[in-house]
Amino acid sequence: MKTMIHQNRKKISNNFSGKAIILVLAVLAFANVFGQQKSFEVKVTGKGKPVILIPGYSCSGEVWNETVDHLKNKYQLHVVTIAGFAGAKPIEDEEILKTVRDEIIQYVKVNKLKKPMLIGHSLGAFMTLWLNSTTPELFGKGICVDGLPFVSAIGKPETNAETLKKQPQFNRETVINNFKSLPAEGYIKNMTRAMMYQVSDSVHAKKIAEWSFKSDRTTLGSTIVEMSTTDLRQEIAKIKSPILVMASIFGTKEVSEKEYNAQYALLKNKIIKVADSKHFIMYDQKDWFLNEIDLFLNSKS
Repeated sequence: MKTMIHQNRKKISNNFSGKAIILVLAVLAFANVFGQQKSFEVKVTGKGKPVILIPGYSCSGEVWNETVDHLKNKYQLHVVTIAGFAGAKPIEDEEILKTVRDEIIQYVKVNKLKKPMLIGHSLGAFMTLWLNSTTPELFGKGICVDGLPFVSAIGKPETNAETLKKQPQFNRETVINNFKSLPAEGYIKNMTRAMMYQVSDSVHAKKIAEWSFKSDRTTLGSTIVEMSTTDLRQEIAKIKSPILVMASIFGTKEVSEKEYNAQYALLKNKIIKVADSKHFIMYDQKDWFLNEIDLFLNSKS
């Protein structure tokens, strides 16, 4: 009897151990799929067609909270926060944005996302163009919210990226050191004041300032230089999917239309609309913004 009990216990123990190992392997596999990227954090919400949302410079993925609430019943939303921004763990890399680009592409492939659509604001809009021009077959529609293929060429279309890289104001180490030298005291107050030029209400301005304060100073310096010295105006000709571009008022509506049409000249399948808004269109013109998203994502083109 004792032998039989011992054998049964051993059998149960072996079965339990086997199931435990399988469970651990499954958890590790899940973590490997959804957590292998280091250059960005991602939060997945909702079910349906996949949409990747990329925030702008120094911002958290929380900048998309109202957009997520609006879309989550129809789409599976992958909300990104770039490493080093808004308290996300930074990475050591001289080309952070290029690494983000490559790891988002890998994320899409590993998770077998079928033609995910992209929505990006500012720097996130730049990333939307970079992703869609690097692997045109991988992504679906894109929405660029007040972002350009070459920010340094605003009003100066002759600007050359390689020339900029040689100029001292675009020296990576110098810019990083400038960010590091900014005092913590008064940072949020001063940044809130500055953000009032980019968003209309003080509550959102302060939140954006707080995200900036929580951001890694090396990342802030490195990414602004990388974006400012990367010219995608020729590359966007490779994009095959439709792109909706939402522009803010840059001086006047006519000036905005002229600048955006010039920068996006080689993008074939595009719609450019100018909002009566500052830079954070999703905050300043929320209803208009969400309606334009619905119309574009639901369209058959």
